[in-house]
Amino acid sequence: LQSNGYGPGFAEENTSSEEQAMIKITGNSYLASPSLPDFCGCSPGWSSAFYGAECFDSEVHNYLKNLGKQKSSESQNIDAKKVELEQLLMMETKNYRKTIKFYQKLLQKERSSKGPETKSMLPKLRGQLQEMKSKVQFLELVKKYQMMYAEQWGVESYVLPTVIHSGKADTMDMAPMDESSLLLYYNTEKHQCNNQNGVRVLQAGTPLGLMTYLYSRNAFLEGYVQQFLYTFRYFCTQEEFLQFLLDRISSTLSSASLDPSASLTKICNRSFYILQAWIEDCYSVDFATNTDLLGTLKEFISSKVASLNGYGERLLSLLENASARKSGSADLCSGVDKCEEESEEGRKTLHSLCKKLSEDVSRKNFYWKLSKGMGPIAQYQREWLHTGSAVLPKPCCSSFPEESSTSPARADEVGPILLMECSAQQLCWQLTLLQQEVFNKCHPVHFLNSRALGVKDKCVAVPKGVSAETASLKVCNLFLSKCIQDQYLLQLLKNADSISTWVAAEIVTCHTTKRQVSLLSKFLLIAKCCYEQRNFATAMQILAGLENLIVRQLPAWKILPAKVAEIMEELKAVEVFLKSDSLCLMEGDRFKTLPTIPSAHVLAMHVQQLETGGFTMTNGAHKWTKLRNIAKVVSQVHAFQENPYTYAPDFKLQSYLRKRITHFKDADISALAADNCANFHQIPAEKHSRKIQDTLRRMKATFQ
Repeated sequence: LQSNGYGPGFAEENTSSEEQAMIKITGNSYLASPSLPDFCGCSPGWSSAFYGAECFDSEVHNYLKNLGKQKSSESQNIDAKKVELEQLLMMETKNYRKTIKFYQKLLQKERSSKGPETKSMLPKLRGQLQEMKSKVQFLELVKKYQMMYAEQWGVESYVLPTVIHSGKADTMDMAPMDESSLLLYYNTEKHQCNNQNGVRVLQAGTPLGLMTYLYSRNAFLEGYVQQFLYTFRYFCTQEEFLQFLLDRISSTLSSASLDPSASLTKICNRSFYILQAWIEDCYSVDFATNTDLLGTLKEFISSKVASLNGYGERLLSLLENASARKSGSADLCSGVDKCEEESEEGRKTLHSLCKKLSEDVSRKNFYWKLSKGMGPIAQYQREWLHTGSAVLPKPCCSSFPEESSTSPARADEVGPILLMECSAQQLCWQLTLLQQEVFNKCHPVHFLNSRALGVKDKCVAVPKGVSAETASLKVCNLFLSKCIQDQYLLQLLKNADSISTWVAAEIVTCHTTKRQVSLLSKFLLIAKCCYEQRNFATAMQILAGLENLIVRQLPAWKILPAKVAEIMEELKAVEVFLKSDSLCLMEGDRFKTLPTIPSAHVLAMHVQQLETGGFTMTNGAHKWTKLRNIAKVVSQVHAFQENPYTYAPDFKLQSYLRKRITHFKDADISALAADNCANFHQIPAEKHSRKIQDTLRRMKATFQ
């Protein structure tokens, strides 16, 4: 983080004519509700927490600065900037989509050996596509940078004590507070973007100081606001944070319209933007689970804000939209604005096109190195991913009802027939869609303080017969005692454990060794297909099922084809890779174009490792560097949710898979295996009789 006064040029032009146009909206009233475009997209988003101050560079700022200028002598016009940027983004996106479709047609012609001229055109067209994609991504970044209007209300570091005083009744009688008592900085070397000898970086702060720093200039652009929203529960409760914001609003609301450059005006407006960003990004984990907190906010807005300016109505509308989305939508990603929803469908389509392009340019994703010193595993032939028919058998599918209610008896009647009939790729796609449905409901905050929920390494989230409340009493709670924590992570891990149990149960219930070999091969191929498509969650769940102690002792492993058996070692190498680094899936640009689902348990373990050690310094200040690293790791949850899988859903196959998983979710694998003779090594009768006689002969000799 950069200290106040050393930020990007965007904030340095704090008193420019452009900002004055943004501040003075109507007549002489400086505190007015923002227009709808200004109000949308206030949350900085995951990229702000992940990249920090590097999210927006000088190129983005300079590009936005030159938008909306008809002539070099004309001043900047914010409305012209919006119009020009939207037009450019729409035009470039449209051209990019058309070029991708043309590229795919040429690719099909090349594969069918039609027209030798296509071979020479493809490399040139591929280069053009990469340039166009980069330009579209750059314009999207400029648009996001432009929407951070909250930065105009940031204050200098010497004004931060005023933020604290503004929430107290006896402000005039209090002496100015020293900033060093609130926040602790450390100096770094010269920053490449400016000429100062060094910059101050926030190192630690008291809870009050960390909340106050939200008002500092460049806090949005540097990523501090988003990082704070992810991690503030370690040092303050939701009620304390809300009360802090409401106190600043109530004490400055009446006098904020007197002067747009006054500190009180900036504090009041900044409070509204921070509150909006909190609602947008964390409604599902803070307000939806705490009715008292939500009621306090609504009552305050209705009684004290709505009658004075338009912010109140906007915030109430935002809360209503967030509540409706929480109760009626399965996709609970961070954004809760209608403006973002309108372009969501187009964004998904663009992501799918980017994914197709990436798959065409580089067909395979990973080459894993094994711990045994072997080289990269050779990629198997494509037909290995298509064992069996690609079409779901109609007689079996038609027997299942369309409703989602489970029927264990009916599922048990069919058995693993459909698993053998469907291809590994087809099963991979549907399992991925089922996993995506569960993953999209989680939030980065769900992965924090998981020890208090009983989540441990190498075990399930909550042991059978032990409630979450009992497990949480055995460990230290890193959140404040009165802080309400959503326990969706337990549901996510329970779902993962159910899939692992299902995999093991399907294998041990096969009544012949030959069928066990076929099913082992099928699950190994499904897991391989999953991790190649970056669905690491399902791949690791299948691996856990195959590594079940009972399953690993099956005789079928000895007659498994060598090529298929090697996939097991490959999956173990993937597991080692995932555990090696908390940000291994964020390396490069693949995660931006290819959908990804991480392993929830592995991610929770990485966060627990970062949580190890004290959160406070000897003087009682909380280590912001530690909290910032945690925020960076959990931000990848929202990053992956931005890029969904676009496979065509097969609802009948999904219904079948749900029923089988539900049927075996609480199964005792050892008990199931005991009822099946195929799970034991068979010894020929004559050889068995000879062994008994030899044993009796040896025993008789010992007594003589």
